[in-house]
Amino acid sequence: MMQAATYAAAALVFAIGLYGVISNHDMIKICVSLSVMESSLVLVLVALAFREGGAAPIMDTDAVRYVDPLPHALSLTAIVIGAGIISLALGLTVMVYRQYGTTDIRRVFGSLR
Repeated sequence: MMQAATYAAAALVFAIGLYGVISNHDMIKICVSLSVMESSLVLVLVALAFREGGAAPIMDTDAVRYVDPLPHALSLTAIVIGAGIISLALGLTVMVYRQYGTTDIRRVFGSLR
């Protein structure tokens, strides 16, 4: 039950980010929306690792069930890759702003015609 609620919350967060990407014309707001979508992925990976009554995979405990550490490692990797992608996108946004004087996609592509 707990995992189903977490998956539903992750789907809602992803949908909010997707709506932000589709509905906004400002490049900075699109970058923030992409970051929100990336956060939903991390939420799913953490939910995959959850086990009721699970313990850390350290061999000096008497736990019967262990939590899989791989999704945690993947979530850290996803966070680092997401930060790199967002920083690259924001850097490109700064370059577009310096070139065209705006971060509005409609005005940038309108000036290319």
